[in-house]
Amino acid sequence: MKFIKFKKSKSFILGFCLTFIVVLATNWLILNLTAPRIPILGFHSIIDNPPPNNNAGTKQPLDSDYTKQDLQQFLDYLVRQDFWFLSTQDLYDYFIAKSKPLPPERIGQRPIMISFDDSYKTYYTNLLPILELLEQTYNKKVKVVLFLNPGLLAKDQTKSTTHLNCGDLREGFRKGFFDLQSHGQTHKDLTKLNPQDLDFELSESKKQLIECTEGLDNKTVGIHLAYPYGHVNKQVEAAVAKYYLSGYLYNSRMFKLGWLRSQYQIPRLTVNRERTPEKLIKMAERALKVTVKN
Repeated sequence: MKFIKFKKSKSFILGFCLTFIVVLATNWLILNLTAPRIPILGFHSIIDNPPPNNNAGTKQPLDSDYTKQDLQQFLDYLVRQDFWFLSTQDLYDYFIAKSKPLPPERIGQRPIMISFDDSYKTYYTNLLPILELLEQTYNKKVKVVLFLNPGLLAKDQTKSTTHLNCGDLREGFRKGFFDLQSHGQTHKDLTKLNPQDLDFELSESKKQLIECTEGLDNKTVGIHLAYPYGHVNKQVEAAVAKYYLSGYLYNSRMFKLGWLRSQYQIPRLTVNRERTPEKLIKMAERALKVTVKN
């Protein structure tokens, strides 16, 4: 008799535990699927569309390249749909640290971050003219984030066709289009460096970005970082925290409010030539609409 009671009791406990796990998993899934999202897109070089009869002597585009024609189509859509173009400090202040109340004029908008890695000259020759044209057309300014390698910038006196120089950055920054942040001094894999070299890559990048923008309102320059190659570990995170407020990955995940493990593991979505403007628009449409509760 006691054995039967024990068996029933054991079955009840097992059933209760299974039910609890199912309910917990269901709630987790619902919260995950319905969590407010902010797309953070990461581009590389912005190139001109190659001519239809591209000959063998013309440089072939890389998979990571994106055409200025497609980028303009995408950004034009975002402007017309009244998206909020976040800077790195906007994301930090309003959605991570939540140290500032949401600006009233942003209520009802959908936030998105458009970022570009490395120090390609095309950010000046192809990207900046697009941003200026959009402002002229819609009277709205599009802010984009440049994660830069100061050690790879061209010298101001040289006319490099491949790398930005400090003058290029100052112009885009002064006009209010560029948010200038760090991508390490020379784009080295931070996880493979000894402590001394790691500290140099982080501190020197910050120092040179500030020097580049000297005389301008540069209090938000060089205070956030994107990891080169998207590689990071605990040692790198600890070192980054000495100099920067946040760190950005490349892990093809969407930023979700309330689901961020660490401000030094902010997810980004990789953009390449395979992602058409239509595909990017679908990604952008997943963004939350800002409310007073966010």
